[in-house]
Amino acid sequence: MITGRTADGLQYGIKRSNSPVAYCALSISCGTRDEEGYHDGIAHFVEHTIFKGTEKKSSTTINSYLDKLGGELNAYTTKEEIVFHATVLKEDLRKAASLLFELATSATFPAEEIQIEKGVVIDEIASYKDTPSDDIYDRFEEMLFEGHPLSGQILGTPTSVRKITSAELKRFTQEKFIPCRMAFTVVADFDERKLEKDILKLVEKYLPSTGEQGLSWEKDPACRRTPQLPKPQVFDRTIRQKNHQVNCIIGNLAPSLYEEEERMAAILMSNILGGPAANSVLNSVLREKNGWVYGVECNYTQYSDTGIMVIWLGCDKENLEPCMKFIRKELKKMMDTPLSERKLKAAKKQLLGQLAISSDNGETQCLSMGKSLLSYAHIADDDSIRKKIEAITAVQIQEVCRKVFNPETTSRLILE
Repeated sequence: MITGRTADGLQYGIKRSNSPVAYCALSISCGTRDEEGYHDGIAHFVEHTIFKGTEKKSSTTINSYLDKLGGELNAYTTKEEIVFHATVLKEDLRKAASLLFELATSATFPAEEIQIEKGVVIDEIASYKDTPSDDIYDRFEEMLFEGHPLSGQILGTPTSVRKITSAELKRFTQEKFIPCRMAFTVVADFDERKLEKDILKLVEKYLPSTGEQGLSWEKDPACRRTPQLPKPQVFDRTIRQKNHQVNCIIGNLAPSLYEEEERMAAILMSNILGGPAANSVLNSVLREKNGWVYGVECNYTQYSDTGIMVIWLGCDKENLEPCMKFIRKELKKMMDTPLSERKLKAAKKQLLGQLAISSDNGETQCLSMGKSLLSYAHIADDDSIRKKIEAITAVQIQEVCRKVFNPETTSRLILE
């Protein structure tokens, strides 16, 4: 793997694979939390409308450009990123990469196309509201981060989306889509050094150098996101919606991307409690043993200045209190009693296996590389990640659990 940075600050990473399929992604450090001065939801709306035309291509051409090659073009938005990515046969990689840069630098946002897409996004918002297991996450973060840029909902609201204009979309991308906010990553079966030269040619074509040297997130104010630590909000609220089943979340602030030891311990703790495996603590008892829930999970999301960890469950109303009683019991046990060496070793083995299997997917690798470059300005190799996981102690897990799930600061939201 090779990584680098252009004179204007765009970072890139290239990893050679042995697959006939190639993956590329353009990740931009700009998400929902960066919408100050714009209508709510504009970052997500950019993701939708950037495909509606460029200075050289119509929306019809863009939509079929990779499809006719058997490839895929996609995008997503988070609180801190917008990512455009493509999957193609390796011989078509340069076409895919060129298209991603063209979209990011010369989108025209035609007014008539924008108007049509507003209806699509408003329907998407409605579908979330109609799905309590999705809606509750948005509501919980909005309450927990009240008064902080992270409180905004990624999709925005129907009212805010209706107010977004083509001119506003152009202004947003011109301000935010700049080299020092970007990372371009590739996973493909090409000589890495030769591919690096091709990428630098693309960058020069679509993002001509300003002549300034060494611009970076730290040095250029236009590229820097000012940290703003949230003030903890503690609440216990029930919202009645006449649902047949109850959805419940309990959670709190958690370690940020840059609290390395605490972050790694939190990842392992979250996986032990409610990871994707059926043998996670909450899954094995609440779902598999007692059948009290139709779904339960522990999720940990890391941001640049904080994080959030939650336990979510969906169940029949009469099962909520038994579930909460068990969760409180298990959290107290984790706080009071360190994991045995045997259980800790087994938990690490499981997490390492999950990560290895996940990273075997080229698309997952490509997207993860972009996230790493934007967050840390480097890409950690598998061996260093393994060493960090192996170094986690039972005491560290206890300490993170005490901090995150402290009964005095943990919040709860119920939709019933």
